[in-house]
Amino acid sequence: MKVPGLLVLLVTLLAVAPCSVAGAAPGPVFLLGGNSMKGALFADGLRPALREHFQGRTRVVLVLEALHPEDRGAMEARLREAFRDLGAEAAALDLADPAAARARLGAADGVFIVGGETFVLLAALHRHGLLEVIRSRVRAGVPYAGSSAGANVAGVLIGTTNDFPVADIPSRTALGLVPGSINPHHPLPVSAEFRVRAAKIRAYLRFNPAETVLGIADTSMVRWQDGRLTLIAGAGWLYHAGRERELRLGEDVDDLGK
Repeated sequence: MKVPGLLVLLVTLLAVAPCSVAGAAPGPVFLLGGNSMKGALFADGLRPALREHFQGRTRVVLVLEALHPEDRGAMEARLREAFRDLGAEAAALDLADPAAARARLGAADGVFIVGGETFVLLAALHRHGLLEVIRSRVRAGVPYAGSSAGANVAGVLIGTTNDFPVADIPSRTALGLVPGSINPHHPLPVSAEFRVRAAKIRAYLRFNPAETVLGIADTSMVRWQDGRLTLIAGAGWLYHAGRERELRLGEDVDDLGK
């Protein structure tokens, strides 16, 4: 009998098949600039919007691969409490069995990817075949949130991450949930680092003029939904080749990627 092969095929099909979430529109995608938690809870300015979209969810998957393995247990405990505060239940994804992990992601009703090392994270997403599974869940209406490295991989590719390449990746191609590259931990104008960061992004765009870069400050969050970007909390900047501007709280922006 070739039952094991059939089981593997069934698990793979379940992992990539889009499952609808009742009453949900595609997304939304929340991008957090970093330093998003205060103690065991999300920062005050972030919680209302996250609660609106995650409340009542019971199968939120936490992707912790950006962290060193020794740090993942403590972070999972913090995030489980943070999601309980939002009215949701969450648990970490176990990649020891990649097929089972893909099947679990395929049934998730929420996805949260933590910060850490972007190259380590993207390498794991490629290696275990998770990119398309996550894309399909978001297309089906499942809310996605990513902080720092988790925001980086929501872009078309990782072009403006602040991380060292501590792991090899087969491609810079990421989830493509948002039509641009993300720069988390973007300094505020009062910081001496602001000019340095802005200059680096402008230089990047000189070599990649067709791209868009979204800068997000610490303890800040933007939402991407229905083709519009909205600054929910904190500060953010939108960079195109030859032009840039600061986002305003509550403003809907529809020129991302143009």
